[in-house]
Amino acid sequence: MTEAKDERRPAGELEASVMAALWSADGPRTPGQMQTDLAVDLARTTVTTILTRLHDKGVVGRERQGRGYAYYPVEDAPGLTARRMHSELERDTDRETVLARFVARLSSGDERVLRELLESGER
Repeated sequence: MTEAKDERRPAGELEASVMAALWSADGPRTPGQMQTDLAVDLARTTVTTILTRLHDKGVVGRERQGRGYAYYPVEDAPGLTARRMHSELERDTDRETVLARFVARLSSGDERVLRELLESGER
């Protein structure tokens, strides 16, 4: 039993692999197509489960294709990272302290970029 546990992938690794494949695809992909696209050996049902979870999180959209769905990303990689950062911020009630500590840990280059973005009003 420990062998199977040791072979498990880190949390989020499969989702990241699926997202990378979706971003590189030229259009919506079915679970079967995704299974072929992925560099890891996964059952189609596993791929379907991952895609369904990503859809439930609002990370991918889907459209009816035959009896199933074809999936597509609703955000690019930077958009997804920004969504995760926002989600983490939402978890804490002391937003000011969280933001202050985040800014305090920025490199000088990142701080400059953030300052420029805030001054330009870009969102």
